[in-house]
Amino acid sequence: MEINNAKLGNFCWFELATSDQRSAKTFYEGLFGWTASDFPMGPNSFYTTFQLRGRKVGAAYTMMPEQKQRGVPPHWSTYVAVANVDESLAKAQTLGGSAHCGGMDVAEHWRMAVLSDPTGAAISLWQPKQHHGVEIWGEEGAFCWSELMTSDTAAATKFYTALFGWKTKVSEGAGFPYTHWQNEGTDIGGMMAIQEQWGPMPPNWGNYIQVKNCDKTAAKAATLGGKICMPPSDIPNTGRFAMLQDPQGAMFSVIALVAMEKG
Repeated sequence: MEINNAKLGNFCWFELATSDQRSAKTFYEGLFGWTASDFPMGPNSFYTTFQLRGRKVGAAYTMMPEQKQRGVPPHWSTYVAVANVDESLAKAQTLGGSAHCGGMDVAEHWRMAVLSDPTGAAISLWQPKQHHGVEIWGEEGAFCWSELMTSDTAAATKFYTALFGWKTKVSEGAGFPYTHWQNEGTDIGGMMAIQEQWGPMPPNWGNYIQVKNCDKTAAKAATLGGKICMPPSDIPNTGRFAMLQDPQGAMFSVIALVAMEKG
């Protein structure tokens, strides 16, 4: 569905930091049917915008040397729309968050910042200018859900509800407590506690892309050089999902919703 992608508090942009931008483009074009447009960023560098049916769904760039030096792995960043990046970043710090990248302008397109919440998960802020973020969300081939895995759900709840004005709704349908993030009454994402049996895992935000058939998509990702980290599994009354890794190591999930799988 088309959305008001710059609505305050919504997840509004998804950006891949990768070690091999050209190979990443080939992978995602092959897996989801995205098309890629490249825009120069400087000498020998470019910013890739991914589109689905002519509408923006996300982007990719080659990781900066300083990111590699800090040991940052390839990853998908999750952006939330705010009215003022600098004010939101300052507020986040009073709430126990920490800044990684202070407010900076991306030409005339948007203003951004990167921070960590009190549990250590990274999240990015987006203040739209000429660029208003994704133009499609919640359709086959587009992002549809963002999910926080954290070691302290109580601390995360306190932080995000205060920072973005989100509300929460906790359900037990999956057999464990699962928190739904709500923005003005609409479910936009979720949160769950990191389980001990998963082994060492840092708190993180992950993103889901909606697909028609989870099993076929996971198998295709593997043939394209990706890795199936969590095989296709059912979520009661929701759908079937899998956690995948692209050839460069960036994690993402795919989900086929119940209504789509019946189609």
